[in-house]
Amino acid sequence: MMAPNMSTTDHRTRSSMSIIIVVGLCCFFYVLGAWQRSGIGRGDSIALRVTRETDCTTLPNLKFETHHSGGVSLEPSELNVKVFEPCGVHYIDYTPCQDQNRAMQFPRENMAYRERHCPLENEKLHCLIPAPKGYATPFPWPKSRDYVPYANVPYKSLTIEKAVQNWVQLEGDVFKFPGGGTMFPQGADAYIDELASVIPIADGTVRTALDTGCGVASWGAYLLKRNVLAMSFAPRDSHEAQVQFALERGVPAVIGVLGTIKLPYPSRAFDMAQCSRCLIPWTSNDGMYMMEVDRVLRPGGYWILSGPPINWKTYYKTWKRSKDELKEEQSRIEELAEMLCWEKKYEKGDLAIWKKKANACHRRKDLSPRMCKTANSDDVWYKKMEVCITPFPAVNNQDEVAGGQLRRFPDRLFAVPPRIAGGYVPGVTKEAYEEDKKLWKKHVNAYKKMNNLISSGRYRNIMDMNAGFGSFAAAIESPKSWVMNVVPTISEINTLGIIYERGLIGMYHDWCEAFSTYPRTYDLIHASGLFSLYENKCEMEDILLEMDRILRPEGSVILRDDVDVLNKVKKTVSGMRWKTKMLDHEDGPLVPEKILIAVKQYWAGSGRNYTS
Repeated sequence: MMAPNMSTTDHRTRSSMSIIIVVGLCCFFYVLGAWQRSGIGRGDSIALRVTRETDCTTLPNLKFETHHSGGVSLEPSELNVKVFEPCGVHYIDYTPCQDQNRAMQFPRENMAYRERHCPLENEKLHCLIPAPKGYATPFPWPKSRDYVPYANVPYKSLTIEKAVQNWVQLEGDVFKFPGGGTMFPQGADAYIDELASVIPIADGTVRTALDTGCGVASWGAYLLKRNVLAMSFAPRDSHEAQVQFALERGVPAVIGVLGTIKLPYPSRAFDMAQCSRCLIPWTSNDGMYMMEVDRVLRPGGYWILSGPPINWKTYYKTWKRSKDELKEEQSRIEELAEMLCWEKKYEKGDLAIWKKKANACHRRKDLSPRMCKTANSDDVWYKKMEVCITPFPAVNNQDEVAGGQLRRFPDRLFAVPPRIAGGYVPGVTKEAYEEDKKLWKKHVNAYKKMNNLISSGRYRNIMDMNAGFGSFAAAIESPKSWVMNVVPTISEINTLGIIYERGLIGMYHDWCEAFSTYPRTYDLIHASGLFSLYENKCEMEDILLEMDRILRPEGSVILRDDVDVLNKVKKTVSGMRWKTKMLDHEDGPLVPEKILIAVKQYWAGSGRNYTS
């Protein structure tokens, strides 16, 4: 009868002891916490570090803000990591595939020497391109449209050569861009107003534009406030750093030229294209350059020509050319335009505008051109330009727009693109497109939680290295930024035409080679699945060094890929002066796809000395 009472007593004793222990531990941790907060010991810093390392929603230990100061260690955190040394300061503006010394080895005919000529494998640099001494973060948009720090592009030649044309002026330690151009010395706004009297720019019909021979891209800069995105290109030539100026201003631009190779854009891409005294010989090679513009011009799109030979009666003496020569040149342009099914809509003063027919036209018998026979007019990477006309897609009636009617922007950003609706892209369905939109909306929302500066305007020039349908760019679309959507040439599905139909811009590129831009031209680089795509195609190290070359100091990177791939990336970039953090997929730690966030540290070169 006594056993149950003894058992009850023991149980009560153990319960009392448990309570005493718990209360004692609580008191101990309270005292320990008070000691940590007092700053007497190192427990506060340890606790803070643990908190940071286990926080999966925000990244306080990655400094996304620009600061340009402060005791940053340049040593890699991992052991046995290859450390990449700085290149010499003479490589500050190195463009591997448009290197001036290499260019001189190629023929000048048809501007072949200004095209892409990339280094061989044993010629590639394996060092980090330095920023110039005094490099500063560009001004925020829209101030950056008008002002660029001199230290970022320390070249004065254009301020002298183009002084009377209001291209660029040097004021103290900044360049000022008044908005002028060779054919619009009174400003781009007035020039665009004249275009808008003929071309439906204001209502969203025109969204994508191509500027051939862009100078410092003032036309594209001033189109942005009218919600038009211009892809501007110019060669790396005697006009020092013109494309670099454009990108420092926060305006889309690439190094490029109309030479012997097709432009890296899909057919039917642009709503509008222009040549403003670009000095491209439109009538040479039997009109091949006009035929290439026609390939990338959308049915119903517009071509603008200002400068020679337009208004030759007024300027023939200034241009030091004969009346007969200029008259013949304009007559030949008119004939080629008719052959291409372009109808002249306007000619006044220095400006002429043609509109491409919405579908195939009936040509005169004496203007029977050779039609291109290629089955894929979007297969253009390193393909030779041809003297032939790209056929219109078939239509069912004369009122139908070849290739499909586009909605006005911004509606076209999320509408089903005609290339998908019409079945022009094999294997791509409306359902797949809609799912892709939802997925990238979710991904971008997660990115914004990781880095709250994404929507702030801190990142003006953004690149997506593996753009897919362009849904990352669509989800992030804002007047504060623009996205260069790159479709790798090895992608299974060619989606760049879809991207343009959404009212976005981009180009084809093979990431085994350097991109056609200057160093330090992008604020944020995004890549999803890129390193898995290029596995066993070329070296990961080369791709990462190219990313480092084109990323601004204190620029950010977001990589999404398989965890094993990203671990290799993380190890490599730890020797490249990047700060990184690996995060789980939005759907949890069991998903093998992870996210790697990185920030490139600020450092600049001067002689043999480098500052950070």
